[in-house]
Amino acid sequence: MDLFSHNQNPKEMPLAERLRPQSFAELVGQESLFRKNPNLFSRLQKGNLQSLILWGPPGCGKTSFAKAVINEVQAQVFEENAVDLGVKRIRELGEAAKSRLFEQNQKTVVFIDEIHRLNRGQQDVLLPYVERGHFYLIGATTENPSYQLNSALMSRCRLLEFEPLSHLDLKKILAHALEKQQLRVEDLLGPEAIQSLIEASHGDGRKILNLAEEVIYCFQNQLSGPFPLTEESLKTLFQSSGLRFDKKGDEHYDTISAFIKSLRGSDPDAAIYYLVRMLEGGEDPLFIARRLVILASEDVGNADPQALGVAVNGLHAIELVGLPEAQITLAQMVTYLACAPKSNRSYMALRSAQEVVQKSGPLPVPKSLRSAQTRLMKSLGYGEGYQYSHDGDKGYIQQDFLPEPLKNQRFYEPSGRGFEKRMAEYQKWVRGDRAITEKKED
Repeated sequence: MDLFSHNQNPKEMPLAERLRPQSFAELVGQESLFRKNPNLFSRLQKGNLQSLILWGPPGCGKTSFAKAVINEVQAQVFEENAVDLGVKRIRELGEAAKSRLFEQNQKTVVFIDEIHRLNRGQQDVLLPYVERGHFYLIGATTENPSYQLNSALMSRCRLLEFEPLSHLDLKKILAHALEKQQLRVEDLLGPEAIQSLIEASHGDGRKILNLAEEVIYCFQNQLSGPFPLTEESLKTLFQSSGLRFDKKGDEHYDTISAFIKSLRGSDPDAAIYYLVRMLEGGEDPLFIARRLVILASEDVGNADPQALGVAVNGLHAIELVGLPEAQITLAQMVTYLACAPKSNRSYMALRSAQEVVQKSGPLPVPKSLRSAQTRLMKSLGYGEGYQYSHDGDKGYIQQDFLPEPLKNQRFYEPSGRGFEKRMAEYQKWVRGDRAITEKKED
C-alpha cells in the first residue's frame, strides 16, 4: 500500500491526520535533530535515500518525518506495521523491490511502524534486502532499538533520535490547528486551560490535536461552555466525552503500580486484571515483561530461584512471538510470580551493603584474599593464610573474608520462606557455632 495515501474524505479524517506535515519545512520541533544532522537533511532533500531508524516517544513526529522524506524522492512506497508483518510478506516486498530496481530502475521504500516488534527471525529475513539496497528501510519505534533490533540490521541504518515535543512546540501545533479552522486559541481556551491541555499531552503532538478536535467540535456545535473554557470546565468536557484527560499521566503510573503491588501481595486475580488493563491500553508487552524480570529478583528472590528463569524465558518468548500470542506468555509469568513464595532479603542485602560501602569507602581487602601472582606480591604477604574451602569436611573452612572493620558484619539474612528456608538451614549447618539467626517471620 502506498504510504500515507488516503481514499477517505479529508473532512472525515481525524484532525491530526488532516494537519500532518507534508515537508521538512512544516515539521514542528526536533530542532536539535536537524542541528546534529545537517548533511543528512541536505542529502534527503536532494532525493538521496538512506535506510533510517526513527526512535522516539509517541506523537513526536517520526511518521511525519518519514512522509517528508518520501515526498522528496521518486520511489514506490509501502507502509507496514510490524505487528501484522510476517516473514512471507517481507519476502514478497523484498523480491518485488529487487525486480522493480533491476527491471525498471525504480527505488522502493518500506516504512515499518513499531519495528521493535519484529522478532529475530523476521529481522534476519529483512536484513539482506536492506544490505543489498533492494529497498530502503524506514523503521519507527518507541523502544530503544539497540535492545530490540539486531546489530547487523542497525549497522545498515542510520539512527535518528527524536525527543518529546516541548510545551512551546505543542502551543504552536494548537494555534496552527485552530487557525486552520478560522478560530483563535483565546476564543476557545483560557490561559490555565491552554496550559492544562499542553501538560495533558505529555509531549505528544497527536494527542494535543485529538484533544483540540473535541474542543473545536463543542465550540462549533455549542455543546459546552461558556467559552473560553476554564481549566475545570475543560476537565468536565473531557469526562463527558469519554476522552482521557490525564494532566500528570497518573493512569499509566497508577496501573503499573497496582500491578506490581498485586504481584508482591500474591494476588494472581488482581495481577491478571491489571495486566489486561495495561494491554488493552496499548502498553508495550516488553515493558511489562521487563518489570516482571525485576520483580522476580526483588520480590520473589531466593524464596523461589526458578522465578527469575521463568521471567527471563518469558521475556525472550515475548520477543520471539509478539502480540497477540505474547499475552498468553505474560499471563503465565504473572500467575507464576504472583503465586510464588516471596522474599526481598537479597534486595535488602544489596541495599545494606551499598549503605556500608558509601559510608566506609573502599576498605583494604584482607591480604589473605589478594592475588599473589608475582614475587613482589608474595613477599608482601599477599595470599598468605588463605585456605581452600573445598579442603574442609563440609566444603567450608571458617575464615574472615570481609575487611577487618567489617568483621562479622551480616548483610544477607535468608527468610524462612520457600527455598530460602533451606538456604538458611544450610548456612546454619555449615557454619556451626557461627550460624546466622533466622529472623522471626511476621
